[in-house]
Amino acid sequence: MNPKVSIIILNWNGWKDTIECLESLYQITYPNYDVILIDNGSEDESIEKIKEYCEREIKVESNFFEYDPSNKPIKIIEYRREEAEAGGGKEGEISDLPSNRKLIIIKNEKNYGFAEGNNIGMRYALKALNPDYILLLNNDTVVDKEFLSELVKVVESDEKIGIVGAVNYYYDDTKKIWYSGGVMNWATGKLADITRNRVDNGQFEEIKEVDEVAGSSLLIKTEVINKIGLLYSDYFCYFEETEWCAKAKKEKYLVYANFNSKIWHKVSSSSKKIYAFEVYYLTRNRFLFLYRNVTKLQFILFLFHFFLLDFILTTGSLLVLHKNSKLLKTYYKAIYDGIRLSLIRDLKNKKGE
Repeated sequence: MNPKVSIIILNWNGWKDTIECLESLYQITYPNYDVILIDNGSEDESIEKIKEYCEREIKVESNFFEYDPSNKPIKIIEYRREEAEAGGGKEGEISDLPSNRKLIIIKNEKNYGFAEGNNIGMRYALKALNPDYILLLNNDTVVDKEFLSELVKVVESDEKIGIVGAVNYYYDDTKKIWYSGGVMNWATGKLADITRNRVDNGQFEEIKEVDEVAGSSLLIKTEVINKIGLLYSDYFCYFEETEWCAKAKKEKYLVYANFNSKIWHKVSSSSKKIYAFEVYYLTRNRFLFLYRNVTKLQFILFLFHFFLLDFILTTGSLLVLHKNSKLLKTYYKAIYDGIRLSLIRDLKNKKGE
């Protein structure tokens, strides 16, 4: 009656965010899920602090819920990456426990990024847990009690629906939408979300079909993963879920955003600061994404558009508005790497490597 969901959460030096996310997750109404926490080589005592939370030694304070000690202690089984990817083996220790009384921790020896970090969790889940669905969830989010029930309800309503995402609201502006789902402009590689930064007063339809939903809360059918594969790890961060959704749609699955499923994401609603990490990976991966998912003619047309418009506008913005020459160098390096990596992959493909 309630399909099994494996929830994968990445942590990297962010245990305070992670335990708030976990506490909200353990209070949801949906009864059939496993939580898999992937630690991406943290160096801030994250594992120790998360274990203290599970032992009821750390009380989580939040504006979104009341801390509940009744499900503590939470039983933990723990693996190194190699053990998890081999299929685990300790699942019998937690099989009889309710969903909110157990946690699976996988310790990575380094930071594998969003894509491969989640892939490690998915490879484990598919081998050891046999889920009907996998949910990717950011650790810097807080979830509504009904968020997973609403996601499952939508995806179960139509066999053609392969992916469904929650609506992301700002953590510090709780009715303002950060992202619900985007429509892709294949000429530019940019996504447009008409709900972005709008206050939700109930004016939107319950669900909407989109080209992509954010990887911060993305529910996907296991059967879809079996057809399209895991996330493309070379992205490291950004665009991996965009390609996943694009590949699912090529297999004739539908992608939906669900406004009845709500999470609050710790992205600032007021900050306009630009970070080098985001500039680099968003720019570089835009080239990789389009090269991998459009025709060569479309990619050439994108290059013309990019260098005749985007390149000039972004260069001017970084120099004039932000007055940041270091970011400009990062931007140029990202362009170079994006084109170079695309060509390298093309040469490898031609050689059959």
